[in-house]
Amino acid sequence: MSSEQREESTDVPRGLNTVMKLVLRTPLLHKVVSANIMLITFKGRKSGKSYTTPVSYIQEGDIVTLFTGRRRAWWRNLSGGETVTLRIQGKNVTRKAESVEDVEQIAEGITRLLKHSHMDAKYYNVTYNDDGNPNAEQVKSAAETTVMMQVTLG
Repeated sequence: MSSEQREESTDVPRGLNTVMKLVLRTPLLHKVVSANIMLITFKGRKSGKSYTTPVSYIQEGDIVTLFTGRRRAWWRNLSGGETVTLRIQGKNVTRKAESVEDVEQIAEGITRLLKHSHMDAKYYNVTYNDDGNPNAEQVKSAAETTVMMQVTLG
């Protein structure tokens, strides 16, 4: 599979993003998906306009790690440790987002995400081995086309 095909596979249909935004902003409905998906709001570098998009995430202690495909341009607004607002499990939190550049760290993050949320595996073209772990080679390939950011809540 080419790099371009891998990038395309991580794209979530636009309509699904619209539905997720609505669900994650609704007090009772957010509980259905907010363990794996949150909203991130940030300002455009050039326009100053506010944007909100749903992203997959894992929370480990006070570190929230979020992921998106490299082809999606929105993450470029956060390249310098910009302030973001996370709508996470029904609450808004404003903090700085730091990008992770190291592909091995991104692969480790994707592995942790996929162990936590099997439903995301299809977006990364990753299958699970007989032992229930994500296929390491497929994860490594996915890491090359994935952006990972971390936000410290504490």
